[in-house]
Amino acid sequence: MIFEPTSDDYNKYISFLEIMSKLSRLFSESDIPFINYRFAENLFCRCFNAENLSRSDTAFDAKINTLGIGIKTFTIPNKSSYEKIAEFNKLSSHLKLLKPHELAHSLSVFRNERISLAKRIYGISESIYHIVARQKSKIILFETDYSQIDLNNVSDINSTDKSLFFHDNINCYKYSYSKSTLYRKFILPDNTISIDINILKDPFELLSELSNIIKQRDLIPATEASSFVILPLYGRGRKVYEKSGLNQWNAKGRIRNIGELYIPIPSIIHKYFPDFFPSKNETFDLKIPTGEIFSAKICQDNGKALMTNPNKQLSDWLLRNILQLREKELATIEKLDLLGFDSVIINKIDHNKFTIDIMKTGSYEKFIASQVDKSL
Repeated sequence: MIFEPTSDDYNKYISFLEIMSKLSRLFSESDIPFINYRFAENLFCRCFNAENLSRSDTAFDAKINTLGIGIKTFTIPNKSSYEKIAEFNKLSSHLKLLKPHELAHSLSVFRNERISLAKRIYGISESIYHIVARQKSKIILFETDYSQIDLNNVSDINSTDKSLFFHDNINCYKYSYSKSTLYRKFILPDNTISIDINILKDPFELLSELSNIIKQRDLIPATEASSFVILPLYGRGRKVYEKSGLNQWNAKGRIRNIGELYIPIPSIIHKYFPDFFPSKNETFDLKIPTGEIFSAKICQDNGKALMTNPNKQLSDWLLRNILQLREKELATIEKLDLLGFDSVIINKIDHNKFTIDIMKTGSYEKFIASQVDKSL
């Protein structure tokens, strides 16, 4: 396993899992411990000093050096359970037209491309799944392979009214037609760590006792909450225009550098976050997930563009490395949907320091909708 069973990190990790499991009656009457998936991700990253990748919602939830980690928590009544590993909502209209063998192959290709995408973004060379499985009065920890689907061995393809089943001689998969979701079968191995859990009958009494302790602790003032915005990689009508945005290099007029592009900043972002970015043409640091720092600035009329200097840096990262487009190959919404992202998140560290990462398809729309709701 990632951790040594005798290490301080391991002991801390187990201790927090036990505490949260004992509080399960806050959420459920079941005898099966309740562990929220976000808690599992955040706890793992804190205890093992891993980089938390969960916000971007790519193929991996955490990273330790060049090791990518998928963190999952689920109930496993017997020896196995099918669990969600990818959604293909934006591709569902295309996928529903395919015959079972074509569908199994396409799903495998799409899943592999999303794993490869995450590896490119975060500089990952190896990967595993870390599992927090839950049974009655028990937590079971184990790790298993995080393999791409073997395209040469996709077989035993079986279609029912609701699902498509197949395997690749490594793992079994299931695709739900109605949810456009791919699942993988996780099997309990022989070498697991089992932790008995005694769930508190009335955890609300404990919360009452904690109230006075919490008052004496340092709390995060509202003004110190992390600040971020989400920007679309497309324009109005959810289109990636051929001569602007990611394809600015293709615009007419003056001679343009092949790496010229910008990330659109819709006017509504400036409306709700007028002081988020520095002033127009004021340079600031923009850190990409691998740690490289670009010199960036807000450009064009009404501050509608995020660019880097040289602009080729942003182009090499986003078009060449992430989207893997050839020079003079147009970026398209279809390409973004295939890879499962259409937005980027910009985190503000301070006035001159920002970070950038990709966000899954639909993130910008949800972000704007939440801001509109807040303003009502």
